[in-house]
Amino acid sequence: MRLILAPMEGVLDHLMRDLLTRINPYDLCVTEFIRVVDMRLPPRVFYRLCPELHRGCTTPSGTPVRIQLLGQEADWLAENAAQACRLGANGIDLNFGCPAKTVNKHRGGAALLDNSEQLYRIARAVRAAVPAHLPVSAKIRLGLNERDSYLENSRALYEGGVDELTVHARSKRDGYRPPAYWHHIAEIRRAVAIPVIANGEIWNAADGRRAQLQSGGTSLMLGRGALALPNLAAVIKVEQRPLAWPEVIRLLLDYSRQEITGDKGVYYPNRVKQWLSYLKLQYPQASALFQQIRTLKRADEIQRCLTLL
Repeated sequence: MRLILAPMEGVLDHLMRDLLTRINPYDLCVTEFIRVVDMRLPPRVFYRLCPELHRGCTTPSGTPVRIQLLGQEADWLAENAAQACRLGANGIDLNFGCPAKTVNKHRGGAALLDNSEQLYRIARAVRAAVPAHLPVSAKIRLGLNERDSYLENSRALYEGGVDELTVHARSKRDGYRPPAYWHHIAEIRRAVAIPVIANGEIWNAADGRRAQLQSGGTSLMLGRGALALPNLAAVIKVEQRPLAWPEVIRLLLDYSRQEITGDKGVYYPNRVKQWLSYLKLQYPQASALFQQIRTLKRADEIQRCLTLL
């Protein structure tokens, strides 16, 4: 079984990757997307989104991190993929799944799912720019407005040279509304001769088993579920019991120390509230804690509340 920690823009940054890979047997992480428009980005952009580049492109616990790029211009994506590899990236992931309106209006992310030819051109250009020993992967959804282009798009990316494919088993229009249509991933697996990873609506071990059964594979990418149940990968992979609430509080305190002493302290109040909004899906106690800190704006006030629990 292979488990991958998903890229979630503005949520799963390097601090959260560090925290979650310390307590879970993840095989790989993917960064938040780096937006590529019409220039080769300077090294500082890559280091900001992936400071793990300074340590062999792995988290402190040793989990490999792959850099994700998002854009629509094949040549510029290829140029930035090569730049990332020169800086020490151990692989490149291409984002064709983001449903955000601000991204899609500029023809990025899921907006490209209606243009399989452009997906092919991007994959071919990036694959040619990345050293042969490093993987190029891509993430897609089942389609733009309907769940209807997944086979065409998967074949285009495969023929373009991607080494593996992650499929969020919903369309862009579906957003994040349940269910996830994992059975379509089984069709993709029969159509392309590369590993295909199932993603979407995996909240617990039972969901993980169903996703594997319906997709016909064993590889899973965990996103929102990994935030709602912090040791979800360990629960799925090694049958660890879900963390108890006091253990979650200790994780929140650990995260607090990282955020406050690190380079993102100014964002800490919003970040911890955002994490609690996911934790509420698995822990009723998180709702009460969220209400307790909802109006607090200073990191020290929130940390004081956590230490009193």
